[in-house]
Amino acid sequence: MSDTAADAMTLLEDAGAVLTGHFQYASGRHGDTYIEKFRLLEKPHVTEALCRQLAEHFVDLNPDLVVGPTTGGILLAHETAKHLGRSVNAYFAERSESGGRYLGRGFKIESGQTVLIVDDVLTTGGSVRDTLDAVVAAGGKPVGVGLVVDRTNGATGFGELETFACLAIDVASFDPDECELCKAGVELMIT
Repeated sequence: MSDTAADAMTLLEDAGAVLTGHFQYASGRHGDTYIEKFRLLEKPHVTEALCRQLAEHFVDLNPDLVVGPTTGGILLAHETAKHLGRSVNAYFAERSESGGRYLGRGFKIESGQTVLIVDDVLTTGGSVRDTLDAVVAAGGKPVGVGLVVDRTNGATGFGELETFACLAIDVASFDPDECELCKAGVELMIT
């Protein structure tokens, strides 16, 4: 584990964000580890430290904007943009009633502006892909994807975009019918 990843793991553990037990994830699959993003987002010093890592990694790409998906991505975009410098704005992509995401609230991207996408915990990549689509639809040019935690340990990619996670871990998940924790009668918590 790199120093950056070790630092991120320590911050997440100290914040109480790394939970162990028996969980049903949003996908319906089961597993024994859950990263509760709101435990890290409620602690400004933890959010600041992790967003500083993201900003330091992507500073050479000189993004004009940082965009994150609602809800956690709002705080991450703001904090990461702050560490990138005064000229970098922070936007967020909201869920559309018809599916996907969009940039509302008067957020405008000039054609060709470079955009860093940030998100809290990557599980399937759906929120990031929807945010990328919203940025491209608005005329932006995505240059990278920054994540606090990548639960796929690098298995989920975003094409040619540089992707960096403060912490990349492999969290195994199981079909409920094959879950050993279910068979052992361990209480299930739905996330």
